[in-house]
Parts: sequence; structure tokens; C-alpha cells
Amino acid sequence: MYARVHCFISYFNPMMKFYIPILIAFLFLISCEEESGEIDTSNPSNLVIDVTVSEDGSGQVDIVATGDNVTQYHYYMGEDPESFEFSVDGKLTYTYSTFGIYEIEVRAYGESGRYVSKSEEVNIQVGDQGGPIDLEDGYSTPTSYEGMDLVWHDEFNGNKLNTADWSYETGTGSNGWGNNELQYYRQENATVGEGVLTITAKKESFQGREYTSSRLVTAKKQEFTYGRVDIRALLPKGQGLWPALWMLGANYQTVTWPACGEIDIMELVGGTDRDDEVHGTVHWEHGGNYASYGKGTKLSSGVFADEYHVFSIVWDESKITWYVDDKQFNVIDTTSDELSEFHKDYFFIMNIAVGGNWPGSPDATTTFPQTMKVDYIRMFQNN
Repeated sequence: MYARVHCFISYFNPMMKFYIPILIAFLFLISCEEESGEIDTSNPSNLVIDVTVSEDGSGQVDIVATGDNVTQYHYYMGEDPESFEFSVDGKLTYTYSTFGIYEIEVRAYGESGRYVSKSEEVNIQVGDQGGPIDLEDGYSTPTSYEGMDLVWHDEFNGNKLNTADWSYETGTGSNGWGNNELQYYRQENATVGEGVLTITAKKESFQGREYTSSRLVTAKKQEFTYGRVDIRALLPKGQGLWPALWMLGANYQTVTWPACGEIDIMELVGGTDRDDEVHGTVHWEHGGNYASYGKGTKLSSGVFADEYHVFSIVWDESKITWYVDDKQFNVIDTTSDELSEFHKDYFFIMNIAVGGNWPGSPDATTTFPQTMKVDYIRMFQNN
């Protein structure tokens, strides 16, 4: 045993002679820095940002950033991912031109060229919005109807989604969910707070897509045949936006679409001269071929992003009738044998698509982020 230890020490002695001078020099340098009190000032640290959003509808934001060892600040305001604002003293005043929810990122750079960053999300109101759109703004419907029971509802109270009723569908559906849509659906783009569900469509690169959004379903959790559905929502606007509140046949995995049937309670195809119109449509299989029937309705003034509206269907054994704010705009007779799809269980879907075959792609006029806020969904059935 002694011989083995001796050989081990002898083997490493030349190497130790080589490294010991280097180690002594390193310790000497550290000692000199400690004695002189000098530290590395090339890297930034301790970044703090304070963001103040104007509430007068001007769209103005004031930012104060502070940090140690900072030579300049870059501000990415969320309107254009490729551009930024510049400041040396950490102070910036910026004015947004369009309302929306934006993510502000502040990067603090040091002499080394390295940076530290912090982000904050802001809700911007501009011009005619005159402050946040209140839940009281717009149309509402009652919580009861004569001869009917409220069999299921979600008022979106609390601070998280009720996963006993809802599931997230994520990804791209391999081909934009069959419509060549451009978004990647993420769970993170759906939030619950202040009495509403908020689905946010963003312009951001993720998993090979340039936009993100959310898609929620009640499949295998809340499924119904017949009844009255009321959904109160505030819609997004802009070219390429495609918000939808709709239903899909619960047997879609076995018979596939369109044989499962589809009931679109509300779809809006965003863009100039289109943000004031919504559509109610059904899709089904007719004699082995795809078939559909739908109609649209326009507001007398303004757009659907101005205030809350209630989108409804009344669905029974003989027909489906569509309403906006209790005004009928479409109806279809479903007594034909060719429309048997509409006499079975359906589940709910809520989403904002970006791009696709119907709306086309966003363009320079489209502002991101855009949101759809849902105040409630209520399902009534005859008692």
C-alpha cells in the first residue's frame, strides 16, 4: 500500500511543479484587487424599472430605469419587435398610437456590451376608448328565462381557468387547424382576472410561427344537445384577426369533420369595413360532401371592439336561431334527415385565430397584441 501511494505522489510531482507558479500568480492578482478596492465595472446589474401609464386616453407611457454600471438603456415597446427607443439617463416618454396590451422590455447595457433586462405588461387606452372598457359597457342578458333552467355557466370569476370545465388545445394543428392559420396556440395566452377570460393574440416568434394565441375547449367535460347559449364578449379588431365562439360535434374524433357538424355562434373576420360584422354559420356533411349555411349581421355604428355584446343561439329539435344582443339575424331548419348532425352532443370552443383562408394575413394596419374578453358563457335548457 505504501509503495502505491509513493508512486502516485511521484507521478504527479512534475505536474504540481508546473501548476504551482500559475496558482500563485492568480492568487496574487486577486490579492491586489482586494487591497486596491477595485471591482469589475464592465457588467450592468441591479436593474429596476418604474412604468407609469396615462389614464387620459393619450396612450402615453413614462418609464424610469435605474441600474449599476449602466451606460445606456434600450426600450422595446412591443409595437415593432425590430425597433427600440434609446436613453442614457434611463428616462423615456413614449406614446402609443393604438390601444392594446403591450409587453415593454428594458435592456440595460454596460461597457462590456452585456446587458440585463426586465419586462412589464401594460394595458394602453387611446383616443375614443377614454380609459379601460368597463364590464358595464355594452349589452347584457339575464341569468334566467321562463321555462328554462341554467344547466351550466362560467362567469370567469377568480384568477384562474376552471380546468374541470375547460382544456387548452396547443400547437398548430399541423396545418393551421385546417385553415392555413398562422398562430401557435399556447396556454400562456389565456388568463382569468377582473371577472373576465382574456385570450390574447400576439405578434411573437414561437416554435416556427410568428404569432401566438389561445384555444379553449370543453370537450369531454361540458357537452350538450339543444338549449339557449349566451356568450357576452368584447372582440378584437384588425386585418387578419379571426375570433370565434363556436361548437363542435362531440363525436368528431370518430366520424371526423364535417360529419360531426359545427355550429359557429360567432365569427368575426377582422379588417377595414369588417370589424363591425359577425357571422353565424353551420357546417355539415351532405351526401358525402361538405355543406355550410351562414349569414352575417352588422352594427348600426361602431365596431365590436368598442363595447361588450352578447352572442346567442337558440337550438332545439327543429331549428337553430342566431342572435346578437337579442336581435335575430339567422335561422336554419334542421328537421331534414341530411342535418342529423345537429341533434347530438356538442362542446364549446373559444379562440382567436390569426390569418387563415378566410381573413387573410395581418398587414401594416394590424396592431398587436389584440384581445378577446369573455364576461360569461351560460347554457340554458327547457325544464
